Amino acid sequence: MSETDQYVLGYRRAEQERLQQQAQQLAHESSALFDQIGVRPGARVVEIGCGPHGCLEILAERVGPSGGVVGVERSQDAVDLARKLIGERGLKNVEVFCRDARSTELPRASFDLATARLVLVNVPEPQEIVAEAVALVRPGGCVAFHEADWIAHVCDPPSDAWSTLVELFIRYSQKNGIDPFIGRKLPRLLRDAGLVGVRVNPLIHVYPPGHGRRSILLDFAENLGERILAENLIEERELTDLKTALQRHIDNPGTLVVSHLFFQAWGSKRG
Repeated sequence: MSETDQYVLGYRRAEQERLQQQAQQLAHESSALFDQIGVRPGARVVEIGCGPHGCLEILAERVGPSGGVVGVERSQDAVDLARKLIGERGLKNVEVFCRDARSTELPRASFDLATARLVLVNVPEPQEIVAEAVALVRPGGCVAFHEADWIAHVCDPPSDAWSTLVELFIRYSQKNGIDPFIGRKLPRLLRDAGLVGVRVNPLIHVYPPGHGRRSILLDFAENLGERILAENLIEERELTDLKTALQRHIDNPGTLVVSHLFFQAWGSKRG
């Protein structure tokens, strides 16, 4: 994985479309998190790794016209899509910059909240992003992450295609310095970065037939396919057969599909 392309799922247009859908699918969970934190009108907020949508719209509504939201995203395509969203929705209190999450070039200690959703599980050296988030908030400000852990992403009845693809994804991630089990480590990362009063909220779901996230493992297999093949982790014909078998399995309404285990964790910067 090159220094210029560290996001594990890549930047294909299909991935940008998936992220736009994800923003809608996870909106209620992010809203609940911001309720617990208490994001108030007039606040200054930064979302790290906002992608083409992220939580920008939710946060813009929370902080109101007297506040401001800054999005940071390293993919120019995603930034362009986010700016299009901002224009279409008339979000005059939001701006998005094409920057690296580890070095945002934003003013230190200038935000009331720094947040990110499903970023650490997709990139190497996650502690560097946590450190940047802490540096961006003022003393007494809040840092909040929403992250995934692959331990719970299972199906029933069992499927060889499912198990093989999960193992393949984990192998690929770990080979590229990415931790698919980062979720459980999130509270420790926040404490190690100096945050106090760290709180944790676990989330898990069952994706019924017709749910937009029921096929997420298949979506990952599509987005990662070229990379996995390039690293000779599997033969192309075998990968195609696995995806076909997985599609058939999740299309069966009797198949139980359980989500990843998600962790929302947040804490305050010492005053």
